[in-house]
Amino acid sequence: MKPILASTLALASVIALAGTAAKADTPGGAPSDPPCSIGYVTGVGGAVQSLREYLATPDRDRYRYLADNEFQCRISDEGRASGCTGVTSLRREKVSVYDEIDSTTMAVVARIELERGTYPVIIAVSKQDLRCDD
Repeated sequence: MKPILASTLALASVIALAGTAAKADTPGGAPSDPPCSIGYVTGVGGAVQSLREYLATPDRDRYRYLADNEFQCRISDEGRASGCTGVTSLRREKVSVYDEIDSTTMAVVARIELERGTYPVIIAVSKQDLRCDD
């Protein structure tokens, strides 16, 4: 009787582990952790929708899109940026990696030069433009 009970418990634990592994591999699962906490961005970043439009723009028109859609935010009296639109060019800008937006973009916190000064702003950047600080 004991060998049957032991084999039943072993089988149950294998099934439970297989179910947990299958759940972790599903695409609808929890988002993956950011690849690092601090990194550098060289490329274009900005508001999520503006960055998507920029990336969808043909290469020959990207410079014009960048010039016509300057990065802008509302700045509160407390110095917080919100309601940002547009894109900006970043050159080896040190950023705090915030979260994964989708399979091609990350949300990062970068210090962005705005009309009224430099402010920390959450922006979207292409994953290929992000390099982790080792």
